[in-house]
Amino acid sequence: MTTKIELSPNEDHEDFAAVPVPYNERMGKVGLTMAWWALCSAMFWLMVPATLALTLGTRNVLIGLALSTVVFATINAAITRFSIRTGLSVAQFSQLVFGKVGARLATLIFCATAIYYAVFEGSVIAVAIHAYWPGLELKWAYLIVVCYSVPLVFGSVQHFIDKFNGFLLPFYLIGIVLAVGMTLAEYGYSDAWLKLGPAAGAPEDGWWQCFTYFMGVWILMMYTWDFARLGRREDTEYHAKVNFGIVFYVFTFMLNAVVGIFIAGTIPLEGGISEVSAVLGLLKLMGLAGLAFVWVSQTRINTANFYLASVNLEAFFQSAFGIYLNRIVWAVVVGVIVYVLMLQNVFHFILQALAYQGTFVVAWVAIALVHIYMMRGSPDTPATLADQLGRAPLAANFALAAWLVSSGVGILMLQASASVAAWSAPATAVVGALLYALNSRLRSGLAPSVAD
Repeated sequence: MTTKIELSPNEDHEDFAAVPVPYNERMGKVGLTMAWWALCSAMFWLMVPATLALTLGTRNVLIGLALSTVVFATINAAITRFSIRTGLSVAQFSQLVFGKVGARLATLIFCATAIYYAVFEGSVIAVAIHAYWPGLELKWAYLIVVCYSVPLVFGSVQHFIDKFNGFLLPFYLIGIVLAVGMTLAEYGYSDAWLKLGPAAGAPEDGWWQCFTYFMGVWILMMYTWDFARLGRREDTEYHAKVNFGIVFYVFTFMLNAVVGIFIAGTIPLEGGISEVSAVLGLLKLMGLAGLAFVWVSQTRINTANFYLASVNLEAFFQSAFGIYLNRIVWAVVVGVIVYVLMLQNVFHFILQALAYQGTFVVAWVAIALVHIYMMRGSPDTPATLADQLGRAPLAANFALAAWLVSSGVGILMLQASASVAAWSAPATAVVGALLYALNSRLRSGLAPSVAD
């Protein structure tokens, strides 16, 4: 007999912010694929590799991204299988492992990071709109972007976001082909993109620097978690190997990087290579088609950013203050926050903030992987885990300490010299995993899924 998960009167049935997703509420593989692949289309994936190639060399960047592709795919395959089996969200998993305080911290960090990415990606659209129509002030372009982005996440992943992004995906792919084709037609082919790098020569460890830089976007592991829990059990291997696995990261990291480095190394850009200058280069080359391409790419990824920001803001206020409001309200709140931040000098302070928040994310992922390994033979289901969520303590002191101490190590290393700071993310992951494993060994008398 299957235990039915009861929802509170105020619980959003479609988002399951407070309970694991029941098996009978899961999505089909095509719909979930269309929703998740919104994340493959950000300008970030095209232009950050191009920027790194200037300082690290094209060869080092491609090697570092190849290594990142394998690591991301491996970690997310494990996360996907666990998330589908349990139906837990990042917030709910954090509550079981770290207690309610840890869950609040995790959802707050997740929400803030998703908001920052929404600000960053939304600002790129606004800059493109302003560049194409200079008479429209940037602040109004920001407002336009927010006003159309917020309603796009009023619906659920199951009932709108998947269909919207599925509709836009072909246009993104056409845009990629068109951008490369027009670049070749206008400037011809040159192998200069393969030779990008500093005048003094690329550093020998440039591939490692690229790899550790991309550890800063391990937030994708949390994104994976909250999307994968919507998958059906019979589709587990497809999602682990294709949708959230190696196929996705080969496209998102490797293909986008090659296209981005090629375009950036071929189209002459004033002011150096950056996400914004590259967008301006595409507008100069492609005109209105370039603006449409930027809009499609950034709008797709921002459906994920706004959606996850609103879901985690909802979970935070439910847990911390007992406030239950419809997610539409939280989506509007996120929109207001995003607009206010857009009015600031986002391209200067956001990357710095993400570097510090990234240490908490890397530590969280490392601890989650240790926990998943320990729970590999567990028969837990969404129904049994819902009961455990109700019995979670305020704080699981040892587990929470492992997370905070390892994050602190990373933050301290970020304050040191550049050579030390480059190792902050790997050190954070290692310390977090070891501390949590040691804690679990010392407390082996307790069930690993039950917090202190």
